[in-house]
Amino acid sequence: MNNLGRNLALWVSIILVLLLLVNMFQPGSAQHAAQQLAYSDFVADIDSGHVRSVVMQNHNISGTLTDGTAFETYAPMDPSLVSRMVGKGVEVVAKPLEQDGSPLLRYFLNSLPIILLVAAWLFMMRQMQGAGGRAMGFGKSRAKMLTEKHGRVTFEDVAGIDEAKGELQEIVDFLKDPQKFTRLGGKIPKGVLLVGPPGTGKTLLARAIAGEANVPFFTISGSDFVEMFVGVGASRVRDMFEQGKKSAPCIIFIDEIDAVGRHRGAGMGGGNDEREQTLNQMLVEMDGFESNEGVILIAATNRPDVLDPALLRPGRFDRQVVVPNPDVSGREKILRVHMRKVPLASDVDPRIIARGTPGFSGADLANLVNEAALSAARLGRRTVSMREFEDAKDKVLMGVERRSLVMSDDEKKRTAYHEAGHAITAVLVPESEPIHKATIIPRGRALGMVMRLPEDDRLSMSKMNAVAHLVVAMGGRVAEEVVYGKDNICNGAMGDIKMATRVARSMVTEWGMSDKLGMIAYADDDQGNSFFGAARNFSEQTARDIDMEVKRLIDEAYVQARNYLHDHVDELHRLAEALLEYETLTGEEIRQIMRGQPIERPEETEDGPVNRRASVPQVSGEAPSGPADDAGAVPAPQPG
Repeated sequence: MNNLGRNLALWVSIILVLLLLVNMFQPGSAQHAAQQLAYSDFVADIDSGHVRSVVMQNHNISGTLTDGTAFETYAPMDPSLVSRMVGKGVEVVAKPLEQDGSPLLRYFLNSLPIILLVAAWLFMMRQMQGAGGRAMGFGKSRAKMLTEKHGRVTFEDVAGIDEAKGELQEIVDFLKDPQKFTRLGGKIPKGVLLVGPPGTGKTLLARAIAGEANVPFFTISGSDFVEMFVGVGASRVRDMFEQGKKSAPCIIFIDEIDAVGRHRGAGMGGGNDEREQTLNQMLVEMDGFESNEGVILIAATNRPDVLDPALLRPGRFDRQVVVPNPDVSGREKILRVHMRKVPLASDVDPRIIARGTPGFSGADLANLVNEAALSAARLGRRTVSMREFEDAKDKVLMGVERRSLVMSDDEKKRTAYHEAGHAITAVLVPESEPIHKATIIPRGRALGMVMRLPEDDRLSMSKMNAVAHLVVAMGGRVAEEVVYGKDNICNGAMGDIKMATRVARSMVTEWGMSDKLGMIAYADDDQGNSFFGAARNFSEQTARDIDMEVKRLIDEAYVQARNYLHDHVDELHRLAEALLEYETLTGEEIRQIMRGQPIERPEETEDGPVNRRASVPQVSGEAPSGPADDAGAVPAPQPG
């Protein structure tokens, strides 16, 4: 509506300007100020000497009086008029009668107002037809066709999901050479459903299929079908498949299909719900009486559990391709893909970064590389080093550094001892993952953090692994007790206690790692997963036994952590002093300090990094007191 108003105002302005120009160039328009004078008065003014000059054009006479007044008059045939004016000293100029111009110009000028009116009417009719066309196109499909002339995506740009690529390679082969499959009676799947968490590359996979097969690729979102008017979504589905048939063989990609493909009958609208009508039309188009040969439908969702069963049956979505979060090898490949356009320093190792990012999706890894590049740009560096990648990983995992947080020396020292206790137990406990770094720089809600990285992704957890997590979790609290005494402990171990309780309860109730309670699932999700509600499927005595077993596991881990730290109290003090000095220590530096060896760290100078050899910190005998905030929990794999 705003565009129509602006266009109409523009045309009205143009018409007014043209009318003004026509009026200016018409004959006689320049003489609008002349006074009409009677011929008798004109003769009298000549005789009295009041006429200064005249211009004669046949019988038309114009001129000026001695007082400067312009006049016009029409003279009859008077042969003595010229001699009379010359005798009175009047300046006489004679001009031939001007023609009005060519007949074609006169015809155009006379017809110009009509032409402008017709043009304005045609413009308004065109606008009305456009609005009507948009109204009639309300049920047209909003699918966009990607030509991939620039930025073409192929399987080389997709890494870390080799199994999914292998499943989809067959579709590419069919689009390139259909006879290879049809001569043996095979049929290509009509639909492929990509299932996986957000950010794993489902949309990228669909674009890669189109790029490999070099066929038209239509993309649309599931929410584009849903409108408040009944029948619009079904009409758009029909139009979308009609476009696909005209461009066959082609690929139609529906992103977030759960917006329109949810289980029927579950909503408030019943059978007349617009979304259900749209889903019904999609089911008919995918496997109805009419065939859609050459049209392959690819859909993506991260909620396959809410889809209608009729949509998932063979003949519609014949295949469900799972696109999971990548493992450590997949993450390394994805990092290498995203690092192609980033100038890297010589110390960057994608394998180490991949080990430190368990559970990251492809989008998370792309964000990690981008954050590292932005960090290097802010520091004015020409290459992105491992330090920027480590900072970016910590920022994504734990939040931005809170260096503006004001901490007293007592709180910093207490935090250093807490994290040193975690670090020492992580090094000494068998079956614990290798320690990667320890820091006392506040990030997010934690005042410090100890990070451990497994050599490879662990898909299962043994009992020794679970016990190791408990011992490391207890290391922070035990370190505070060793240095400050039991009466001076603080709430810094709150996160550690929660994590240890969760792991110990899972060992007893889910994983069958308790000899007393046996291999019985006491935390059955189907039964409500409640230890306190009416859905509990065990007795009070069993609940008491579960609590006792959980307490036993945590108490044993606590005793084991206390024995480790009492035997290595000197290492505890050295490591805490090093954390106070450097704030962040790598795993190798932690092991060097525990062995009593000095650490070497490059020092940034104007001429470049210079190795600085630091001696082993000497421990002061002071034991500061005072409360400290939560020092953070040791990251551990989620039970499962």
